[in-house]
Amino acid sequence: MSLNRKIKMSTTIQNLPDIAITPEREKVLSIIQAGIDAIDTESVLRKQICLEQKDGKSFLKIKGQEFDLDKYRHVYVLGFGKASSKAAEVVDSILGDVIDAGVVISIQAAHCDHIEVIAGTHPLPSLTNVVATKKIITLAENAKEDDLVICLISGGGSALLCGDEDEVEQGVRLYNEYLKTNGEIIELNTVRKHISILKGGGLAKLVYPATLVGLIFSDIAGDNCDFITSGPTYKDKTTVADAQKIIEKYGLDNFTLIETPKDDVYFKNVSNIVMISNIEALEGMTARATALGLRSKVASSAIYTSADEAVATLQASCAPGEIVLAGGEIRVLVDAHADVDFGKDKNNKIVTTTGPGGRCHYLGMSALPTLRPDETFCAFATDGVDNSDSAGVIVDSGTRARAEELGLNSANYKAHFAGYTFFNKLGHEQIFTGITQSNVSDLMVLFRK
Repeated sequence: MSLNRKIKMSTTIQNLPDIAITPEREKVLSIIQAGIDAIDTESVLRKQICLEQKDGKSFLKIKGQEFDLDKYRHVYVLGFGKASSKAAEVVDSILGDVIDAGVVISIQAAHCDHIEVIAGTHPLPSLTNVVATKKIITLAENAKEDDLVICLISGGGSALLCGDEDEVEQGVRLYNEYLKTNGEIIELNTVRKHISILKGGGLAKLVYPATLVGLIFSDIAGDNCDFITSGPTYKDKTTVADAQKIIEKYGLDNFTLIETPKDDVYFKNVSNIVMISNIEALEGMTARATALGLRSKVASSAIYTSADEAVATLQASCAPGEIVLAGGEIRVLVDAHADVDFGKDKNNKIVTTTGPGGRCHYLGMSALPTLRPDETFCAFATDGVDNSDSAGVIVDSGTRARAEELGLNSANYKAHFAGYTFFNKLGHEQIFTGITQSNVSDLMVLFRK
């Protein structure tokens, strides 16, 4: 009997028949699907947000916290990040006419009755983002003491929320330079906080004295929430001096740094509520593994090492007949390199540039040399976009055999960060979901028969 009949699966994975070509792959992909389902933005919000009438009063309930709507003159919605488009749609449908106005910038537009949702650029900021952000700034500045501001915050917002043209110029330079450092995301976002008027608590300062409720979709390993989207609603613990040390540590260019708000008064009316993280994804994946009759364990929810170290960690934790799960992101040092001949494209032209593909494709290539014949490995980007239209990859000994048959050297492709090109040639490894409108870091699965 097919696994799909044993366990009811949704169909987020668009090319499931093409990649579920072994019983082991079928199980791993079922577990990945369970992780996707567990962090579905709409499902999460509908479970955790509602309007309630009590004693003749109207209350907004968010994950156990109550807000008396009768106390507020206006309710505004702001937002930024990869999950904020879908979040805006859901919040708009739940709150309806309670919302007086709203502005959200995400990676795709959406239609809402009360919230304007604008498509911006990511991972690099742009003037498009500035135009949208200025609308957010205007609404934030208009909020008064008796207003409620709900802010939808998810990963990707560091590029999308961009206060002015100067931040665009500095942000682009910073991102491009930082790719070549192997530095941590927390360090990158520390510098980002100090080139922005909105990050590092800057938005909270603008909204003050209104009540501000941040709904946080965590994409940072370990839930260091004040670094998610560079912490626009959190009081920043870092300083200009900290940012300057990071710039000097990695030999970055000169940046004009500003201090973030340090006065407690700007944060006294702020409530930040973590709505979802990869913990929920890993819990959903664990439950699916159990339903499949498999023993499972979570190696870490906060992987932030090199690709080789991440693979080694999972393999060291895995016994025969076990599933090992992890969440987080790998650290990749992107060096300047010469073009390499990767064959011909569909138009019979020689491909000599670095192919697309992100951390998960890189992880897949890193796993291949050490993958045992009885192991299946999967790396998946929860936003559905691993620097390409593919969300990630699933690999096994069959992958290695097909690469050898085609004369493809995975080490060569890995050295040139061309994971998409490599796996696209193999035909049964890439996972396609489209944009999931969720974002809680990457997920990793290792299954040993």
